[in-house]
Amino acid sequence: MKKRTILFLLILIAGGSFAYLSWQNMSFSKEVLKIEILASEKANVGEEIEYIVKIKNNGNIRLENPELIFEYPENSVISNGARIRTMLSNELGGDIYPGEERTFRFKAILLGREKDVKIAKASISFQPKDLKTRSEVSTTFTTILGNTPINLSIEVPNKVGAGKAISLRVNYSSNVDYPLTDLTCYITYPSGFDFLYSQPRGIDNTQFDIALLGEASSGKIDISGILNGESSEQKVFKAKIGIWQNGNFILLKEAIKSVEISSPSIYLTQRVNGSSDYASFPGEKLHYEIIFQNIGDQSLRDLALITRIEDKYIDVDSIEVEGGRIEDGSIIWEAKDSADLSFLDIGQIGKVEFWVNTLEEIKIDDLENKNPTIKNTVTIGETRQDFLTRIESNIGITQKFYTDNKYFENSGPYPLQTGQRTYLTIEWSATSTFNDINNARIITALPESITFENKTYSNDEMEIIYNEETSEVICNVGTIPAGSGTIKEPKICAFQVSIQPELADEVIILLGAAQLSGIDQWTGKTLTAKTDILYAQMSF
Repeated sequence: MKKRTILFLLILIAGGSFAYLSWQNMSFSKEVLKIEILASEKANVGEEIEYIVKIKNNGNIRLENPELIFEYPENSVISNGARIRTMLSNELGGDIYPGEERTFRFKAILLGREKDVKIAKASISFQPKDLKTRSEVSTTFTTILGNTPINLSIEVPNKVGAGKAISLRVNYSSNVDYPLTDLTCYITYPSGFDFLYSQPRGIDNTQFDIALLGEASSGKIDISGILNGESSEQKVFKAKIGIWQNGNFILLKEAIKSVEISSPSIYLTQRVNGSSDYASFPGEKLHYEIIFQNIGDQSLRDLALITRIEDKYIDVDSIEVEGGRIEDGSIIWEAKDSADLSFLDIGQIGKVEFWVNTLEEIKIDDLENKNPTIKNTVTIGETRQDFLTRIESNIGITQKFYTDNKYFENSGPYPLQTGQRTYLTIEWSATSTFNDINNARIITALPESITFENKTYSNDEMEIIYNEETSEVICNVGTIPAGSGTIKEPKICAFQVSIQPELADEVIILLGAAQLSGIDQWTGKTLTAKTDILYAQMSF
């Protein structure tokens, strides 16, 4: 009986202790620790925002071992790179005493589209004094994004005839005072659009990477193609631009423009120097013929034809017009200038023509301007069409010889001496002005008196081959990038030769003319260039 009494008392004490502890836990309210985030409710895209996290112990119990977790909004640019920041007790200043208030600051640049909602989160966990369990309180803060740092627009005609060429331009610009990097513009084409070419070139014709967009600067993407569709059908072009962060594409701006497929009454074509797909070159005289045909179901009267040719690569003072007149950069033909414009019967074909010279020297300042075209915009009645004439690159090659130890160790007398062997270095330098040149190679034949020493050099892993049967030296250059020799280094290859003259001639042919050939990637033409013969001096 006595043992039962003792056991009962022990159970009663344990139960009371458990009830007391449970009551103590329940009596503590997490609301004694207040946490809040203070920040701007609106921010422009790309603008740095500061979040102020305030915590305060409103209770009368010390809060031990606090731990704060701050979560930046998605797609934020953070200096330390971590989107979720954890601060342990020592970083927070240790235990939080009753009435104590602390403040912590977090900065980030917010990225996204205009009117995107960006939510920051903060939570703090802690252990009230004399309690074994941990508690946690949290809060959030919402910011609405305002203006973006990028402007984006699409220029395209409102109407175009089915099966006709169309040119569109995507314009982008920065409106912030700091540079933007790692941008990409994606362009989506409507069904029925057959891509022809773009400037600059893109990846799969849809992705255009922009490594750097300087402060308050701008750029453009020009695209040409053929648009097919049914009459009155709307064709929609879309462009979006964004920035890459940690391998993720963050959309900043979108643009949409539609084009209506029209049923034109006039069909336009253009010939340059007798070809509908002519490739020009600097310093050339171009003969433009603009042909128009009435493909409607009724006669047309009192027409006017206006053509405007971009003056970037032409000499405007050289324009010659047959009939018509030049006015404010345009060439205009009216009904009084042409019988075909005065009256164009069903199926009838008419023509106007003019002449203009391309510039003698065409240079590019950066690679965005490579692959140049001469754009000519023709308008007659409700029909408007852009025509593009591509310009082929100027390629060049020089050959030199060196007696000093450039690339290789040379020796022997120079000027050359009879009966003595001299070792020399031959250097070839290949350039291209404004288009990439593919499948490029340089070739020459060594004279009988010259020995190939099987020592070669190139600045871009080019293959140099000597054919003993033909005495030809061939350098397989590969691709010569646009701007090589101007804004880029030229392609350089070199090899060593030796010579031991037997006769005391005044001069000796060291190397015949070297020929550079390659395919202009922009125009598809095979281009060639030659050097002069290389002579060496004899000593007397």
